[in-house]
Amino acid sequence: MPAPATADAIRDVNVRYHDEAAANYDSKWGIDFGEVGRRQVTMKLRKALGGDLPRFRRSLEIGAGTGYFTLHLMLAGVLESAVCTDISPGMLTALSANADRLGLEVETVRTEAERLPFADASFDLVLGHAVLHHLPDLPASFAEFARVLEPRGALVFAGEPSRVGDRLAAVPKRAATLAAPIWRRAMGAGMRPKERMYAHPHAHELERQVDVHAFAPDELAALARGAGLDQVRVRGEELTANWFGWTNRVLEATAEPDEIPWLWRQYAYRGYLALQALDRRVLEPRLPAAVFYNLLLAASKPPRAAR
Repeated sequence: MPAPATADAIRDVNVRYHDEAAANYDSKWGIDFGEVGRRQVTMKLRKALGGDLPRFRRSLEIGAGTGYFTLHLMLAGVLESAVCTDISPGMLTALSANADRLGLEVETVRTEAERLPFADASFDLVLGHAVLHHLPDLPASFAEFARVLEPRGALVFAGEPSRVGDRLAAVPKRAATLAAPIWRRAMGAGMRPKERMYAHPHAHELERQVDVHAFAPDELAALARGAGLDQVRVRGEELTANWFGWTNRVLEATAEPDEIPWLWRQYAYRGYLALQALDRRVLEPRLPAAVFYNLLLAASKPPRAAR
């Protein structure tokens, strides 16, 4: 099913999908609010910024979902205070519940990225994870990111799909779909209906419509520069880890969760971390960003760029 054609339709389908998926979102994507998740988040931010992490006074997360990035960065002491935005009320409700459980105070605001209800130069960090590919008007969104960012402030977006990497990832996805019946028999696991992956039965249909962009690295860089930002850097991450992870995710999504053996889960978890380390140490410094599944964008606002 093709993505909606108009900006309003894109926003509408994203609200409906994310509202319906919010209750099971963390479990579906294996989002961890423990030490492992914290290492993952801080590693991504350190990669994007190219060094040790500073402490940010006030951050703004765009499309914060259930709070994976902001909450971990607060727990790690990287963020002093944080505002989290999303267009999905369901996601913001889940985020607030996660924050309460972790003992954190976070301001949540329902808003579109293209029209942020904040004053100029309000934040020293604007960030997002896996959100830009959902936004219907990227130039307008980047103009808003730059407007609310204070001079010398940092912009970081992680987890954005690269066009080439997305095509490469289709290969293990298709292979896993074909292999799923054999894999379930080997695991002794029954087949799980798609509807039971979500709190509501139609979310799996909406999921195919919410992703409206994949990027070339130069395109992401051009969006940041077009908004008046400088020190723009785009790098890729995860190649073998992505192929491995998507293969396992597709297989596991077809099975009853309680029937997947513990030994398989350990293999999938430890294998992903090992291949992620291989990507980080060997492949990411040597291969072009475009071949990786995820793109990281970092930029800053020039000292004299305040509007």
